[in-house]
Amino acid sequence: MPALPHAHAPHGAPSSRLRTAQARLAERLEALTPHALLALAARLAIAAIFFQSGRTKVEGWITVTGNAIALFREEYRLPLIAPEIAAPLAATAEHLFPLLLVLGLATRLSALALLGMTLVIQVFVYPDAWPTHLSWAALLAYLAGRGAGPLSLDRALGWR
Repeated sequence: MPALPHAHAPHGAPSSRLRTAQARLAERLEALTPHALLALAARLAIAAIFFQSGRTKVEGWITVTGNAIALFREEYRLPLIAPEIAAPLAATAEHLFPLLLVLGLATRLSALALLGMTLVIQVFVYPDAWPTHLSWAALLAYLAGRGAGPLSLDRALGWR
């Protein structure tokens, strides 16, 4: 019966050099992707998606369009909430929470609210769009878990 390979390769062995190279690469990549930069990019990216969606539901700044209500009635068909209530709530959320994310204010709460909205969209509206919704959820979960980062009003106010 052949001998089992050792758990650790001798110093200088190819697997040892590979681990060292991988560790160096990981250190460099970590230095290039600080939380401050990742959180800011995540906040701006996801805010743009939701804000643009909110703009399609209104005229002027806050007047919900009849088309938006019709969309909720005929295409979205959310259970338990009337289109006349759902459309203004969605339009408000899609304006308010992205604005807060851009400012880095109440970031964790805003991310959780938009994560909830994403879940509703995934489950009740567009279940086949899960790859898109998963990417949104990843950004929002990162922000909910890690916070806005140092380039934010949350940090300036001493919030985590």
